[in-house]
Amino acid sequence: TSGEARDKKGLMSSLNSTTPSQPPSFLLLGIPGLEKEQFWIAFPFCIMYAIAVLGNIILLIVIKTESSLHEPMYLFLAMLAFTDLVLSTSMLPKMLAIFWWGSGEIGFVSCLVQLFFVHNFSAVESGVLMAMALDRYFAICYPLRHSSILSMPVVTALGSLVLLRGVLLVAPGCFLLHRKDFCQHRVICHSYCEHMAVVKLVCEDTRVNAAYGIFVAFAVIVFDITVIVVSYTMILRAVLRLSSSDTQHKAFNTCVSHVCVILAFYVPVLFTSLTHRFGHSIPQHIHILVAHLYMVVPPTLNPIIYGVRTKQLKDKIVVLFQKGI
Repeated sequence: TSGEARDKKGLMSSLNSTTPSQPPSFLLLGIPGLEKEQFWIAFPFCIMYAIAVLGNIILLIVIKTESSLHEPMYLFLAMLAFTDLVLSTSMLPKMLAIFWWGSGEIGFVSCLVQLFFVHNFSAVESGVLMAMALDRYFAICYPLRHSSILSMPVVTALGSLVLLRGVLLVAPGCFLLHRKDFCQHRVICHSYCEHMAVVKLVCEDTRVNAAYGIFVAFAVIVFDITVIVVSYTMILRAVLRLSSSDTQHKAFNTCVSHVCVILAFYVPVLFTSLTHRFGHSIPQHIHILVAHLYMVVPPTLNPIIYGVRTKQLKDKIVVLFQKGI
């Protein structure tokens, strides 16, 4: 009968609506629990983003135009500035749109692209910081061989390997997500497409995705931090052996900027990685706010720290401004 046909059609429609599939889009909530405060929270983030963009562009211009700065330390700094620009731009504009205009919808493919850029360039930033630690190690422990060990081809190769490592580690995670089926629930309780936040929307078994995400996070962080700690331990031992206190002061001064940058990046990264998996008692809005910090604070502070504490770079920036850039 027509009534039975309608019931059957309604049942099929209901089944189809609950059938897992790739949604056309996701909805980013921003910071759950702080919906009313988001409008005002956006202002300091917007100011930091503006400083990050301006500061890192100035660094890139100065290092590119001044041939005297074409040394390993400054070339790695240029890589860091470029990474900071990409990392902050991959999520800040969308986050501000969510906070100010409630524009939280993001396409499925766009979400995976954002996820790729965020996690890839987070890994790249970690790798560049590791390379900068190695540069300081060779500069202080082997000053006479520094230029021959870290020649231009070697610096270029290190930068390329760091970028390639990020791509090879992050791309499989995006590919795994692209092949998964998602339920009707398409709300992401975050301000950007973070890997585990997207994994939680999958209807299938996600143990492989979760395990791979943990593997990538710890493979990058543990390896890079180990190299950094070993490098600075060797640097400290070499500096303490120096007979001149003035030489010791200069050696320490060249490393202070880099140590500040390392702490500004790794402290929130470690907090986010650990609490996301083990700190279930920590309120969600605290976790999300800290996750934003390592995306915004390092890109904001890096050009300021290096621009103020590195005399050669500071002098070139002053000259560039006097010329009107």
